[in-house]
Amino acid sequence: MSLGVFGLVGAEFLPASLLTSMASDLAVSEGMAGQAVTATAVTGLLASLTVAALTYGIDRRRVLLGFSVLLVLSNFVVALAPNMWVLLLGRILLGAALGGFWSLSTAVVMRLVPPADVPRALSIVVSGVSAATIFAAPVGSFLGELWGWRSVFVGAAVLGGITFMMQLATLPALPPRGRASLGTLARLLARRRVALAMLAVLLVFAGHMGMFTYVRPFLEGVTGIGVGAVSATLLAFGVANFAGNYLGGLMVARSLRLTLALAPLTIGTLAILLAGTGGSFVTDLAIVSLWGLSFGTVPVGWSAWIARSVEDEAESAGGLLVAAINLAIALGAAVGGLVLELSGIESVFVASGSLLLLAAATVLAAVRPAAMAAKAT
Repeated sequence: MSLGVFGLVGAEFLPASLLTSMASDLAVSEGMAGQAVTATAVTGLLASLTVAALTYGIDRRRVLLGFSVLLVLSNFVVALAPNMWVLLLGRILLGAALGGFWSLSTAVVMRLVPPADVPRALSIVVSGVSAATIFAAPVGSFLGELWGWRSVFVGAAVLGGITFMMQLATLPALPPRGRASLGTLARLLARRRVALAMLAVLLVFAGHMGMFTYVRPFLEGVTGIGVGAVSATLLAFGVANFAGNYLGGLMVARSLRLTLALAPLTIGTLAILLAGTGGSFVTDLAIVSLWGLSFGTVPVGWSAWIARSVEDEAESAGGLLVAAINLAIALGAAVGGLVLELSGIESVFVASGSLLLLAAATVLAAVRPAAMAAKAT
């Protein structure tokens, strides 16, 4: 499961490190190339909302293996894309795999291990996100400079093939349980606490992705560093993010509400600081590293929220969570691209930081410890 997350999230984030070369090769602007992230997110949104209902009668093992096949296919389509439209088609396939896999992941983990081991198992799965962050952006940037951005996506397809083989060998049969429907999603959203939590998720990820999608243009244009230093900075972000994954596990054990609020508060402050003081490589490296550490706690916290708060409808709640995340990614990338074209890269970070601060306020105002500790009713 963790390897599947690694392959999917790694492919999702690759455009952030290859944006400049992709735009140049396809003869489009960087803002337009950034919509490769938007296409994935929009499709992931639709897939996450519908996969539980559309596949209710299929063994979950087969469903997850199917998503790994889509991962391989999508990366090959992107690698061979002659124009932006074909590239977007490949990213749409990735979105279907990403949204479907993520929406089922928490519920599947809850079936793979005893209840007492669920938090630790979720941390292992989420660590795939951190590992992808470490490798996808810096390695993608470095290898893209050496061999071209298309070769990087071929490598991502190979990784997808390895993921499929590992899952084929290790995942047990997982017969479907119950029958999810779109009505189930509506009933979940009717729970006030669930709706407010989804709003907070939307704000957190929109702010983060608005920044992360365009971090390379910022580092090159404002910080004034080359490809090697960009790769080093993204690597620092990834390593810090991985450490944040484990920090998040410790923080969740103490206070889930504090964990969910502190991350966007910190990242939002850093975004505004970066926009106002960016230009020094040492300073920007430190800020980006702290950003990575803080964001590492985010997926751990919200996965724990699902397991604790919506245990009765884990598959559907997972779909809602992934839908909110993908909608946020789509909005963050799309609006970030528009702001970049109209006002410049610093304005992207100011806008993203403002969303993140609003997210922190939403968590503090609407998410109560009692709601986190109790089962949903």
